[in-house]
Amino acid sequence: MRYLPLSDDDRASMLATIGAKSIDDLFCDVPQAARLDGPVDLPMHASEMAVERQLGALARKNLVAGEAPFFLGCGAYRHHVPASVDHLIQRGEFLTSYTPYQPEIAQGTLQVLFEFQSQVARLLGCEVANASMYDGSTACWEAIGMARRITKRKRAILSSGLHPHYVAVAQTMAKFTGDELDLALPELDAATDAERLIASIDAETSAVVVQYPDILGRITDLAPIAEAAHAAGALLIAVVTEPVALGLIKSPGEMGADIVVGEGQSIGVGLQFGGPYVGLFACREKHVRQMPGRLAGETVDAEGQRGFVLTLSTREQHIRREKATSNICTNSGLCALAFSIHMTLLGEKGLRQLAALNHARAVTVAERLAKLPGVELVNDAFFNEFTLRLPVEARPATRAMADNGVLGGVSLGRLYPGTGALENGLVIAVTETVSDADIDAFEAALKEVLA
Repeated sequence: MRYLPLSDDDRASMLATIGAKSIDDLFCDVPQAARLDGPVDLPMHASEMAVERQLGALARKNLVAGEAPFFLGCGAYRHHVPASVDHLIQRGEFLTSYTPYQPEIAQGTLQVLFEFQSQVARLLGCEVANASMYDGSTACWEAIGMARRITKRKRAILSSGLHPHYVAVAQTMAKFTGDELDLALPELDAATDAERLIASIDAETSAVVVQYPDILGRITDLAPIAEAAHAAGALLIAVVTEPVALGLIKSPGEMGADIVVGEGQSIGVGLQFGGPYVGLFACREKHVRQMPGRLAGETVDAEGQRGFVLTLSTREQHIRREKATSNICTNSGLCALAFSIHMTLLGEKGLRQLAALNHARAVTVAERLAKLPGVELVNDAFFNEFTLRLPVEARPATRAMADNGVLGGVSLGRLYPGTGALENGLVIAVTETVSDADIDAFEAALKEVLA
């Protein structure tokens, strides 16, 4: 069987049609240094059993999160997901459902989206939420684009505490839209950069973007930033990477945020080697027509019975391209369903209890590790994630701990390579999955690498 059915004549004809001399011309935007100078180094074909055996051997080289003391965070968190979540999302009507164009045969899908939106709006403290985005980073960029459309301005001020991966996504997209991003690196101290953000707001500012809690685990009071932004005609965008925190701390919407986005992975989705995840997106009702994605709404049918429909779909798939608010996402339906099921199982009381347990565990770990010689706790307040300043560079320290079977946090040197002032920073996340034995192992491992 031929996997590439085109002949040389077919390729020559296609190149002539688009005005390219060779296939290499199609890759002129790729730097020469990034191109292969020979064939792809892949093994020859093998039997199915041989491939399974080889891939299994490669998989066993991974240190699986559930099989080691796990203290990684920085935007992806290990929480316990009840088995019922995975069982329910694998029902055929959920697993195979697609875009609900025809409401009369998609009532289940539409109701799930409506319930998800209701949960997200309440969690984030906003009046309206959409049916989800791809992930937190793309939701963050979509919020910046939404602020541009609302304010007719192109200057966004990004907090130094915003996750560097979210910043990188925004930088990539801003190249195509012309948005100006005001950036800064975080500093290893307890103070957030709220004063810098407020001082930077001017008449050209479209939005101020603040992560809550931020990349170092610090919790910013958003109210004064919101007040300053609104006084200048700008918006406040809050970014939440750990939604469980909102079971214990005030929601961004309550403090004046106009748009609240985030990553919903913590609730129902699991780590999954980095994806797929589910982006959360909510805003004030007055801005709803500029919100990307889709919105499911409740209505009644011709007989007066409760029903659900797509109320808003501002994507070029549904409307004229030039009127679309976004073309990167409809919604992450299956992950949104997992989020919604887990949230329903928890309920408000359960979420608050889960959040309290996370915080209590984190306080225990922070107090024990801060007593080690030369180790300093940076935060004066945190939820389940905090930053330590080590007496040695953190990146090789985390590597040494991993080699000994302990996943002991994320080094800031990994997130901010080449930034000497941050290389001793270690960000540690502690969830309800961490046991007393895990804490003992982590303390012993860190003590060993610092000795």
